[in-house]
Parts: sequence; C-alpha cells; structure tokens
Amino acid sequence: MPTENLVHEHVFLGAGHRRNERRVWLVIALTATMMAAEIIAGNLYGSMALVADGWHMSTHAGAMLITALAYLYARRQARNPRFTFGTGKLGDLAGFASAIVLALIALLIGWESLLRLANPVQISFSQAIAVAVIGLAVNLVSAFLLKDDHDHLGHTHGGHSHGGHAHGAHSHGAHTHHHAAQPASGDHDHGHHHAGHSHEGHSHHGQAAPGTDNNLRSAYLHVMADALTSVLAILALLAGSIYGWLWLDPAMGIVGALVIARWSYGLIRQTGLILIDATDTVTELQTEIRERIETPQEKITDLHVWQVGPGHNAAIVAIATANPHPPAFYKEKLAKLTGLSHLTVEVTPVAA
Repeated sequence: MPTENLVHEHVFLGAGHRRNERRVWLVIALTATMMAAEIIAGNLYGSMALVADGWHMSTHAGAMLITALAYLYARRQARNPRFTFGTGKLGDLAGFASAIVLALIALLIGWESLLRLANPVQISFSQAIAVAVIGLAVNLVSAFLLKDDHDHLGHTHGGHSHGGHAHGAHSHGAHTHHHAAQPASGDHDHGHHHAGHSHEGHSHHGQAAPGTDNNLRSAYLHVMADALTSVLAILALLAGSIYGWLWLDPAMGIVGALVIARWSYGLIRQTGLILIDATDTVTELQTEIRERIETPQEKITDLHVWQVGPGHNAAIVAIATANPHPPAFYKEKLAKLTGLSHLTVEVTPVAA
C-alpha cells in the first residue's frame, strides 16, 4: 500500500461542533444583552432586584464564555500535531471547569437563601415577578438554542461508513505488531463508522450518553439552572404575594441550589471520567470488541478503549493467537462499530 494512503489526521471533534459553537456565541450575546439591560434599568429605577438578577446572569455568561472559547480553540488547533489524539477532549475540560462554576453558583444561591431565611426582608412582589418572568423567557430561548440534538448525533445512518485511520505493520524484537490498515478518511474530519445500531446514542441510569458533547451540555445546564431558579422564584413570589409567606422565597432558593448542585455533580463526574480515561464511559464498546474478536483460537490479552472526542473513541487491542491473520482481518471485524475512530491492533503469535 502506498505510504500516502497511510497518512491520517487525528481530528475528533463532535459532529455538530461548528453549529454548537455558533449557538453558544448567540446565547452569550443574548444573555449579555439582558444582563446589561437589567443592571442599567436597575440603577436607573432604583431596583436592587433587577441589579441582582443582572449580575447573576453575568456569572452564567462568563461560564458560557469558557464553552465558546473551548469550541474556538479546539477547532483552530484540531490539526496541531502537539495534540497526540486531537483536541476533541478539550470540550470535556471546558465542561469540567463550567461544572465547577455551576457548583459555586449553587453554593452562593444556597448561602444567600439561608441568610434570607434567617433574616426575612420585604419583597416588592410585582417588580420581582416581572424580573423573574423576563429572565425565564430569556433562559427558555437560550435552552432551546443549546439543546443537544443527540438523537441525531447518536444514531446511525445505515449502510455506509467513514473510514478509520491507516496504519502499517512493523516488527519489534520477537513478536510483530500489526496496526489495522483502515482506509484513509478522505475529506471527512472524523473517521467513525455509521452502521447498524449504536449504543452510544443512549443514556443509562440518568447519565449522559458517552457521545454527548459535554461542552454544550455544560452551557445548557447553566441556562437550565437559571430557568429553574426563575420558575421557583415565580411560584414562591406568587404564593408570597397572596398569603404573605416571605419565607417561601428563600426556601425555594435552597431547593433550587440543591437541584443545581446535583446537576453540577453529574457533569463533574461525567467529564472527570473522560479526562482521566476511565473505562466507565466505554464499557459497552469494550464488550463489543471482545465479542467480535475473541474465538477459541484468538484471545485478547490487553485492551484499552478511551474517548478522544464527542462520539469518537480510540482502542488498542492486543491479540494472542496460534493462527495470526493480517491486520485487515481484525479491522474488518471491528469496522462497523460506531464511534471507534482510531484503532491499533497488536498480534502476538503463540504456540498451538
């Protein structure tokens, strides 16, 4: 095979990378505009509720700026050889950082709510309700823009595949390493296979699916957290205006803080596992690789699978067999595994 056919790229960006990047910038613009309007109006009309909500929105705008810059940097550096497996995991790093910010916001909301619960203050209900309704409207529009179309990204398109990466074969001492010689990926930025049904498009036990764009998910959770606080505030303020229950507003704030903290923990755990290459996120793919490779004559002696980007996974498979086959044989067995974008196969001949 000509050497030029073995050259490949390590571009493992998510399928909707550019689209998601544009949406995040749009939401930042929307949030920043609303933030500025609330702070200016609050100072002009002497409304501390407007000023406070404006500065609260600024924290989410700042967190989403992390998301947007991560998209921009990952895209521009996608072919930089300094990144051994590309920049696909940069989104998970940004998601982890945003989740930390989300946890801090939950702590601040909880602390402020406890202070208000201990020392109730008079509330201008009509003005506060108006602010909460406007904030909720902005958050719902933002959430719609940031909603990950994961049903499309996580399912297959049947019948065709984008080839993986081409490797040759070389010898080291007493045994031979065969790197699966897959077709070059051509004009496609990523080399995953679309065929059959993918398990990666689904979420189990309330966790995000392995192919989820965690960078987009972090921005989505920020606007959902803001929307949740607005909904709880509206309910509490309506009840307070009718029954005079001043304690209900800070009580709802504590409930909201707990829910946001739970979301933050889930995102920290999901992105953290990916960043340290934990196997929890690729367990099903590991199982499928073993099922397709292992036979009574062929055993996998070492298997490493890890995520290198949204919907992209890399694998190193070491096989011991008395009847070794060429790399193309093993490549063909794994060719239709959705999400397997980078494959290295090591074959070690053993006595029968």
